Amino acid sequence: MTFETAWQQALYGPAGFYRRAEPAEHFRTSVGAGRLLASAVARLAEGAGLHRVVDVGSGRGALLADLHALAPGLDLVGVDVVPRPAALPDRIEWVQSPGGAALPAGLPLDGALVLAHEWLDDVPCPVVERDEDGRWRTVLVEPGSWSRTLGAAPSPAELEWLHRWWPVPPGGGEPGERAEVGLARDRAWAELVRAAPASLLVAVDYTHHRTDRPPGGSLIGYRDGAACPPVPDGACDVTAHVALDAVAAAGTAAGAARTVLVDQRTTLRALGIDGRLPDHALAGTDALGYLEGVTRASQAAELLDPAGLGGFGWLLQTTPGGQADALLDMVGG
Repeated sequence: MTFETAWQQALYGPAGFYRRAEPAEHFRTSVGAGRLLASAVARLAEGAGLHRVVDVGSGRGALLADLHALAPGLDLVGVDVVPRPAALPDRIEWVQSPGGAALPAGLPLDGALVLAHEWLDDVPCPVVERDEDGRWRTVLVEPGSWSRTLGAAPSPAELEWLHRWWPVPPGGGEPGERAEVGLARDRAWAELVRAAPASLLVAVDYTHHRTDRPPGGSLIGYRDGAACPPVPDGACDVTAHVALDAVAAAGTAAGAARTVLVDQRTTLRALGIDGRLPDHALAGTDALGYLEGVTRASQAAELLDPAGLGGFGWLLQTTPGGQADALLDMVGG
């Protein structure tokens, strides 16, 4: 079967990774660094004049729970492949999705902050490799052994995407080079944009750009907190970085009014998060407050680290009717 089909089954099939695993046990995200990410999302909603947050790819709802604690006036909606987590506060709405790029109908996306935090990297897509003649071929896998072979040429639409978004490097493509064709991610994002009038849509993910695509592709697995081979057997997360520049173009074509594409460090600093330590003199007058300040600074440093989470890409797009222009001016610098 194609690697894309195996990938979809491995993550979202009846015994798929996301249906039975606890993701936090296998990899760390920005949600794990305290409530600072939630505070940034709350400021985004406030700055855009929005009172509803729809979190697409919510995992087990940790970000929504933090938002509920920080901004209880927000209407919160979680969307994920699993049933409603038992520990989620009652006021948070939960919608179960089929998984991958497929979303349930009727999501309340109008006039909302629509957040896709590390969602698109788990939308399976075709994996291609250059053959001995330098031509792109679709990667196939053998179920059970998971050995890989090369199949037919990609479809015309996939080849067009590769030509535009994963260009041949200087000197020509080399046999064995790989790429992930991001059409499914582009289409999933465009669907959200079309369904969300007067909204602010935000995608946060591992990313690369047209000028620095990795020649070996970015497919990787995660198991028990460590990177591992991306074997689509359901025992590990299988993920690939997102071509957020292509996603942004798809959003614009679908009707987005404005676009900002920046890294996480830039975005969070614009939203008031920094890694400065509290004044040491505070330790003598308010030891608990000082320790809390040190903890916040440590969490902020992790979120802002350009070699780590701070290097994540943030795509922010508005749709006509929204009021987020001043916010995007601030975040985009």
